[in-house]
Amino acid sequence: MNRTRTNERFARTRNGSAESGRGGSRRFGSSAGSRSGGPGRRPAAVQGEFALPKTITPALPAVEGFADLDMPRALLGALSSNGVTVPFPIQAATLPNSLAGRDVLGRGRTGSGKTLAFGLALLARTAGQRAEARQPLGLILVPTRELAQQVTDALAPYARSVRLRLATVVGGMPIGRQASALRGGAEVVVATPGRLKDLIDRGDCRLNQVSVTVLDEADQMADMGFMPQVTALLDQVRPEGQRMLFSATLDRNVDLLVRRYLTDPVVHSVDPSAGAVTTMEHHVLHVHGADKHTATTQIAARDGRVIMFLDTKHAVDGLTEHLLNSGVRAAALHGGKSQPQRTRTLAQFKTGHVNVLVATNVAARGIHVDNLDLVVNVDPPTDHKDYLHRGGRTARAGESGSVVTLVTPSQRRGMTRLMAAAGIVPQTTQVRAGEEALHRITGAQAPSGIPVVITAPVAERSKKRGAPSRGRRRAVPAARRAPARQSGAGAAA
Repeated sequence: MNRTRTNERFARTRNGSAESGRGGSRRFGSSAGSRSGGPGRRPAAVQGEFALPKTITPALPAVEGFADLDMPRALLGALSSNGVTVPFPIQAATLPNSLAGRDVLGRGRTGSGKTLAFGLALLARTAGQRAEARQPLGLILVPTRELAQQVTDALAPYARSVRLRLATVVGGMPIGRQASALRGGAEVVVATPGRLKDLIDRGDCRLNQVSVTVLDEADQMADMGFMPQVTALLDQVRPEGQRMLFSATLDRNVDLLVRRYLTDPVVHSVDPSAGAVTTMEHHVLHVHGADKHTATTQIAARDGRVIMFLDTKHAVDGLTEHLLNSGVRAAALHGGKSQPQRTRTLAQFKTGHVNVLVATNVAARGIHVDNLDLVVNVDPPTDHKDYLHRGGRTARAGESGSVVTLVTPSQRRGMTRLMAAAGIVPQTTQVRAGEEALHRITGAQAPSGIPVVITAPVAERSKKRGAPSRGRRRAVPAARRAPARQSGAGAAA
C-alpha cells in the first residue's frame, strides 16, 4: 500500500533532504536551521506556544461515511456490526489521509473519536500481513495502563475481523506473559513506553519491522517524563514508516515530536479543549474549609455515578473509607493499586456496582464511562490541562455533563487564573452543605449512614471458587479426557 510514497520517503531520509533526525541520528542539540529544511518543517516554536506545521501536500477531503473509505471489506463489516455508521469529524477528516499513508497530527478532546481515527488506519494498512516472533508491524504508544487497555478493548473486534493479533504491553502486569504474547507473534502492540523498553532490553521485542506508529495522548507522555523513552523507541521503528500523533492538547513538548518525527503531516484540529464543549457545564463552588468534607460526602451520595478527583493517594484512600462508612458505594483508584485491582475497580464502576470512583490524576485520561454526567474536583488541579482532562471524563461523544470544583477561600485566586488559562468562564456559586443550591447543581443528598462493604460481583466470586488450587491438578474424568485427544485442531480453535 502506497509503496511509491514509502520509497520516496526512504530516499529523502537517506539523502538528508527531509530531516535526517527522523532516522534517529540527529538529536535536539543540533541547530534549529538543520531541522527546518524538510517538507512541512518550520523553525522551533516560541517557548510555551505550539506552531502548527504547514502542510505542503494538499490533504484529501473528508468523507461522509465509512463506506467511502478504502478499507478492507471485513473492517467495514465489523463497523456496521458494531453499530458504527457515521464517522466523527476527526475520523472523517483524517482517515482518508492516514489510509493513504500520510503522517497525521490530530488534535481532539477525549471522547472525540481519536481511537478509531488512528486505529482503523493502522489495522487497514496492516491487514493481510503476518508478524514474525518478537517483531510487531504496528505500534500504539500510550501514557497509562488504563488508556492502553481502553485502546485494546476498542480495537479488538476490528482487529479480529481482519485476523490481526493485538498484544497489550503495560507495567503492573506479569512481564513473562507479555513476552510470551510477543514471541507468539503480534501484528499490533499497544504499549506504555517503560514496559516496552523493558521487553526490548530483554530481547523479547524488536521494532525494526514497525511501519505504522501511533502516539496517543502525546502531551501526557511528555508531562509524565516519558519523552526520552518515547524518542528512543521512535528511533527504532522503520525510518520510512508512517507516524500518527493524536492528542487532546498540543504544547511545546509535543512540538518537538512533531518537528522530529512527522513529515509533511496532515493537520486536523477539532474541539481543541474540553472548555469548548457546549454540552459541558463548569461550576466553581465556593465552600468554607470546615464545610467541605460534609459537602463532598453529600455529593457522593447523589443518585448516579460520579468521579471525584483528589491530589494524593493518601487522600483518596481516606475519603473512600469515609464514604463507605457513610453508606456510599465508593472505590479508590490510584497508582498505588496493582493493575488487577485497578482493572476490577474500573469494571465495578462502569457496571454500577460502585457509584463513586475516588481517584488521583491516574483516572484523568484513558477512562471512558458511558452516561457519566458529573466530575468533581474535590482538590482543584494545579494545571489547566489537568482540569481539562479530568473534565473530559464527562460530556463525551455528544452527551451532556458537569464539572464541579470545590474551592475554599484560599484557593479562589489560583482557580481564577487556572480557568482563564483553560479558556473557561464557569458558573460560580457560594454553597453550604445541605443547601438547595448544592443539591440543584450536583444532586447532593444526605447519605444513609449505614456502612457498606464492596464485594466482588457474584460471577467473579463464583469463578474464583471454581478455580483449582495452585500447585494441584484437578482430576479430569475419563469421559472428558477422551474427546480432548480426538482433535488437536479443535482445541487450538
